[in-house]
Amino acid sequence: MRLPRTRPRSLAGQLFAMQVVLIAAVVAGCAVFAYVSGSAQAEETAARQVRVAALAVADSPSVREAIRTPDPSAVLQPYAERVREDTGIAFVTIMDTERVRWTHPDTSQIGDTFLGNTAKALRGQTFTETYTGTLGPSIRVVTPIRDNGRIVGLVSAGITVDRVSSQVREQLGALALAAGGALALGGIGTYVINARLRRHTHGMNAAELSRLHDYHQATLHAVREGLLMLDGRRRIALINDAGRELLGLAPDTEAVGRTVDELALPAPLTGALLASEPRVDELHLTADRVIVVNTRPVVGGEQRGTVVTLRDHTELQALTGELDSERGFTQALRSQAHEAANRLHTVVSLIELGRVEEAVDFATAELELAQVLTDRVVGAVEEPVLAALLLGKAAQANERGVELVLAEDSLIDDGALPPSLAQRDLVTILGNLIDNAVDAASEGPEDAEESGAVPAPRTAGGPAGRARVTVTALADERELLLRVADTGAGIGPEAADEVFRRGWSTHGAGRGLGLALVRQAAHRNGGTVELDAGPDGGARFTVRLPLGDRTAGSAAGARAKEVTA
Repeated sequence: MRLPRTRPRSLAGQLFAMQVVLIAAVVAGCAVFAYVSGSAQAEETAARQVRVAALAVADSPSVREAIRTPDPSAVLQPYAERVREDTGIAFVTIMDTERVRWTHPDTSQIGDTFLGNTAKALRGQTFTETYTGTLGPSIRVVTPIRDNGRIVGLVSAGITVDRVSSQVREQLGALALAAGGALALGGIGTYVINARLRRHTHGMNAAELSRLHDYHQATLHAVREGLLMLDGRRRIALINDAGRELLGLAPDTEAVGRTVDELALPAPLTGALLASEPRVDELHLTADRVIVVNTRPVVGGEQRGTVVTLRDHTELQALTGELDSERGFTQALRSQAHEAANRLHTVVSLIELGRVEEAVDFATAELELAQVLTDRVVGAVEEPVLAALLLGKAAQANERGVELVLAEDSLIDDGALPPSLAQRDLVTILGNLIDNAVDAASEGPEDAEESGAVPAPRTAGGPAGRARVTVTALADERELLLRVADTGAGIGPEAADEVFRRGWSTHGAGRGLGLALVRQAAHRNGGTVELDAGPDGGARFTVRLPLGDRTAGSAAGARAKEVTA
């Protein structure tokens, strides 16, 4: 039977066990060190104590006078006992130079030979030694007694090793109590710290945390959505590769630790990232992209930061524009089919009435009118995408009562545009400009004023006939020029700087993205967009795109093509 696998101890548990062992080892080491140093210090203190006592006895004048008497023991024995009791040492032995004792704690030992070394003392030195005498092992000091420069006797004062050990044992008990208290305090502190660590790590062990970190890093690099995490001070705590790309940050730019204000992002996008309230599916423009921003604060008692997700909406917005154009083309074709059926019925009716010549003239006139613009566009613009776009937009404009005219100086030869210039960007630029121009021309000055637009001053001699949009498409060796002018109300100077801002529109909410996309596509290809008053009093937009190397294309154009396509 297979035993169930036990889950490894959590990281907090491992650290707790490690810290308890470490604290116990440190406390034990400190205790051993304190015991060893205490023992050495006790022995040193004992040696110093007996040395002071021995020197004091040897320097006492009463001792020298007693040595001169016939019976020194009668005077020296009581004196030596008083010194021993007063100093708390084990013995004070006074002897002659022949090592015969005059004093001893055990009076039966008086007159016997001193057990120990005296050679150094007889040479006039004071020395310390540990020796086993009649009282057992002891730490003793031997010093000479001088009388007029002559050594007349010796003094040995000592303390037994047992008494020193008993003192050390008393100190060791206090040391063990302190060590136990330190161990208990360290264990409690370690438990509190590791309990908090366990809450923060959710009880995971080191292997689980390492695996979670690896998955976290792999996910950040693999996910296509941009992820941005801001701390409570609006500094970047984390950003993935997609987030760097969507915000236009260079790969070598150190973003972590910087505030959002330092990234030089557009003001509306910076405001959305710094907002304290959640943002849901907000469209924002950078220099090259349309991104969808979602933010959510991280709240835990106080605002700890913000989680931001970024989605690339550039391609979807371009596809939406193309879909709108296709729908417009379909409606225009449906209307033209209806008109063609009416004209065909007219021709058939004329033939049935026997008016063949009038039927031929009517059909020929209609064919010439339909073919004029087609021949003009195909003859001047050999780029198939632009030609198809112009013909489709002409049909849409005609349905709205607006005449789409191709300027006489328009000319784009086949192969004039380099492969690096993305066709989708051309459709975005020219399609949005024509759509806005058709809207402005179909409304006219009066409708524009009623809708709240700010019209530009009308030029004298402006047309009073049919609404018209004039398109200029010209490519030379250096640049591609796309210019769209209308006969609408125009745009006043005070609004010239706002037309390219996302959301600016005279047609209500939900509009105002077309011109922003135009400027973005132009910027992506290294071009510029200009706005001025047209010759017919309306607005005129001029886009200039550098062509560069027509064979390989410029590096900026190649990057733009990769982004859009």
